[in-house]
Amino acid sequence: MTSPLQQHRPGLFLAFEGGDGAGKSTQAALLAEALAAQGRTVLRTREPGGTPIGEKLRSLVLDHGHGTIDARCEALIFAAARAAHGDQVIAPALARGDVVLTDRYIDSSVAYQGVGRGLGAERISALNEWATGGLWPDLTIVLDVDPEEGRVRRTAGDAAEDRLESEPDEFHLSIRAAFLDAAAAHPGRYLVLNARLSIQELAAQILDRVRMLLP
Repeated sequence: MTSPLQQHRPGLFLAFEGGDGAGKSTQAALLAEALAAQGRTVLRTREPGGTPIGEKLRSLVLDHGHGTIDARCEALIFAAARAAHGDQVIAPALARGDVVLTDRYIDSSVAYQGVGRGLGAERISALNEWATGGLWPDLTIVLDVDPEEGRVRRTAGDAAEDRLESEPDEFHLSIRAAFLDAAAAHPGRYLVLNARLSIQELAAQILDRVRMLLP
């Protein structure tokens, strides 16, 4: 999963993954703040999105009201957004030596479309490796959350769920299993944490692991 280019890039690429409502955005913001305080140049971004075309594709695939989106179409929309994201945003930042933090990346497509939609994890992984030119994170942080608890979190205050969030708990159970299976298969490039830990505990454990990767 690691290309020769990735082995020699000056920046550090970190992805936050996990079920909806796990707290990925919160932890990415705290890590960015901690690294910036140490003098690091940090770029925070998200998927789908991160570029003008990516944000338009995000609306198409996540917002309700765009009609039926079949599984293959969904997978291709995510891959297209990711291709632009990697080429226009992530790769240039890494070349500058920045620390890049992305809220979701390839593992989300493998979990949601490969496993959740039944398209096949290997097929979706290969599609996205091609779309990104083999641009994989140095570390993927998985915040593991029970689907029922995740739904409670993301609907707090009557917040509306997007098209994928509104899928039944059985779908989200398969997503959770997919993230954990990926981490078990490649433990060296994952950090799996229980999302039920306090915000401060999670932030401390993430920062400790990331410090090990910084030059």
